[in-house]
Amino acid sequence: MASSPETPTLTETLEARTIEHIPVDERHGKASQLFTIWFGSNIMLLTVATGVLATLVFGLPVWAAAIALIIGNLVGGVVMALHAAQGPQMGVPQMLQTRAQFGSYGSLLVVSIVVLMYTAFFASNMVLGGQALASLTGIGETPAILLVGVLGVLGAVFGYKVIHAMAGFLSALAGFALLLSLVMLFVIKLPSGTFSVGSFTWAGFMSTLSLAALWQIAYAPYVSDYTRYMPKDTGVRAAFWATYAGCVLGSLLPMLLGAVLGAAFPKDDTISAVRDGAGGFGAFVLAVFALSIAATNAMNLYCGALSTLTIGQTLWPKWRPQASMRVIVCIALFAISCVIGLLGKDNFLGNFSNLMLLLMCVLIPWTAVNLVDFYLLRHGDYDIDSLFEPDGGIYGKFNVPAVGCYVLGILVQLPFLSNALYTGPIAKAMNGVDISWIVGLAVICPVYYFWAKAARSSHVVLAADATV
Repeated sequence: MASSPETPTLTETLEARTIEHIPVDERHGKASQLFTIWFGSNIMLLTVATGVLATLVFGLPVWAAAIALIIGNLVGGVVMALHAAQGPQMGVPQMLQTRAQFGSYGSLLVVSIVVLMYTAFFASNMVLGGQALASLTGIGETPAILLVGVLGVLGAVFGYKVIHAMAGFLSALAGFALLLSLVMLFVIKLPSGTFSVGSFTWAGFMSTLSLAALWQIAYAPYVSDYTRYMPKDTGVRAAFWATYAGCVLGSLLPMLLGAVLGAAFPKDDTISAVRDGAGGFGAFVLAVFALSIAATNAMNLYCGALSTLTIGQTLWPKWRPQASMRVIVCIALFAISCVIGLLGKDNFLGNFSNLMLLLMCVLIPWTAVNLVDFYLLRHGDYDIDSLFEPDGGIYGKFNVPAVGCYVLGILVQLPFLSNALYTGPIAKAMNGVDISWIVGLAVICPVYYFWAKAARSSHVVLAADATV
């Protein structure tokens, strides 16, 4: 039986484009879709686990955990959503746009780090989702982890439209499950002392705040990948607010749930705590949160593949990757994620916490350079053709101010870092309080602004002298 004209075929559903510029006549969608993709994709077990860290690992009482999570998400969300507004304006993936700030070769370090981030997030999600599936069905943990991973691969292979559709569906389903689980906290009898256990410390408070802020900032490399198909007249404000509202609400509410569960069920893992906290609906809520991971992991793998293709196209400028190559890269990243996930699954919360705090150090200088360049220096006006030139076009192979500020941004944060892997001298003097990301943003934003402006002025003078 022939399909109707309104029903897209399998070939039509598969995204044909990869990292190239999206022509204006192929743009589609509304800003409201950005709310659903970020709201639905954040309601999952990994977000709940982040909230659990606040009370279970950092030892905060629920009230302090809630304040830290609220502030962190609200502040970090601003940084993240400012990146989302770049997609409709430029029509290229976020990390490919990094060439405009760092130069074609200068961007390779940042893009490579981001690929590692996507892979690690995919592995983390795969572990939690697999463990949840195993507890619900009784199948082995390893097969369950692999099955959850495969579901994410399928979404990434089909690409942009399918991922948007998956997240849109989950916005309703996962949103209902989240609301149900929050209501059940008031219905079931939580253990006595749930809201009084723990003690306030500035180290724990700032670590929780930093984790919440980084959760949002870690999406900065993602967001333009999901706005680049949108019409250019979508508008900066519309893209900003839809992304901000969806991501902040979709993250904050599960984190608050996790903070309560961590205090109520300190001996449970995240999966058991979610099941116990939802009472008679525990199996349903757990199943939905596990299902949500498939959409989020499709986003991780999709963005990881685009960034990997960006690296390849930088090294071989004449190469134009097609959809088939995106499929191959997705499978390769999935294989690497399987190794990481299966090796680290027994100490999940500890490994995840260290990963998040380490990512803060390397993402902050990039986001500072990118936002200052886009909003304050170039005002969104970029030469798209130069992004694909072998020599970097007008942006060159290395942009010294950007690369220099990236290295400087990491160095200035080191004394303020405080985590299980490393604690800097200033953080030690502050009893373990980590304000590294605040210092990084405060230093790099003005330094890059004036350094880049001075460099551009000198180039104009040199060009004028050469003309004379």
